[in-house]
Amino acid sequence: MKKKVLLTPGPTNIPENLLGVLGTDIVHHRKVDFHNVMKELNENLKKIFKTRENVYVLTSSGTGAMEAAVVNYFSKGEKVLVINTGYFGDRFRKIAGIYGLEPINLEYEFGESYKLEDVKKALAENPDIKGIFMTHSETSTGVLNNVAAVGELTKDTDILLVVDTISGLVANEFDFDGWNIDVAVAGSQKAFLIPPGLAFLAMSKKAGRAAEKSDIPKYYFDIKQAEKAFESKSETPYTPAIGLIIAANVSCRIIVEKGVENIVREKYELRKYIEQKLSELDFKILVKDEENRSNTLISVVKDGIKIKNVIRSLEERGYTVTGGKGDFEDSLMRVGILGEFSREDIDEFLAVLIEELEKQ
Repeated sequence: MKKKVLLTPGPTNIPENLLGVLGTDIVHHRKVDFHNVMKELNENLKKIFKTRENVYVLTSSGTGAMEAAVVNYFSKGEKVLVINTGYFGDRFRKIAGIYGLEPINLEYEFGESYKLEDVKKALAENPDIKGIFMTHSETSTGVLNNVAAVGELTKDTDILLVVDTISGLVANEFDFDGWNIDVAVAGSQKAFLIPPGLAFLAMSKKAGRAAEKSDIPKYYFDIKQAEKAFESKSETPYTPAIGLIIAANVSCRIIVEKGVENIVREKYELRKYIEQKLSELDFKILVKDEENRSNTLISVVKDGIKIKNVIRSLEERGYTVTGGKGDFEDSLMRVGILGEFSREDIDEFLAVLIEELEKQ
């Protein structure tokens, strides 16, 4: 049986070489073999995030790392700004509220990026803000937010910049140290091309100092325990997903050898190719400004058809793409390109898409 082609913003199809790694036996997580894996993985994650700081591995989905980014660095009652450009930006707002923070919700229309003057205004009106939460690549819309511009506002201050780059990392430019980011989280099922189950968290020294003062209860997601376990023994504090970590180590080795910049360029060129082809089919790109389009996925709408029906037909023919949420449930199609795709692969998909569109 031909496997489904996952043109989604994650999870992705798993390349054969990584499937082979996932099929191998595991090692014990308190022994030297695992320690060596963790050391190499950390060094390569540092290169991928572009940071001098350690990157911690959590056995969880990306949302678990988002929760860790809330509970470890803030205290109850503290005011934070949430730059909300979609479904996952709103998730940060919800998590912050659940743990007793006071989120200021800077919300934008579906498909729009944030406006820097709005952030400056919110900071001026709320000098007691302790953190800014934002999404790098907003998976629900295809918006790529300018993280570096916000980092310029928070550097040399006590305000923490917390970034969800779960679907953004590797496929888009990212520079943890250069952009003055304090906490960033990513997930294994995105551009790392392995199954869901691991999250990665990078933190600055400023964030580490904030973690010492946080009064929000945590146990499994206590980053101080992760820091202690790794720095003392190159381990995790609790039993991790050993097989996924071994696969992540190989994946990161491949990414570093290929070069993140080369991968970003490949994804950019593939995105532009797909945008052109879909535009020729009278689809409209949801994200209007080129500078705010993510290389992770292409979000499109088309007048006169119920795109949900097309998506269902594509699924039956072996191609998984995703639809929209909320008001865009019936009209939006999201084509993800995090997996290993060539132009020939895309042409095959487009041929099937054209056939299904003609049936509408």
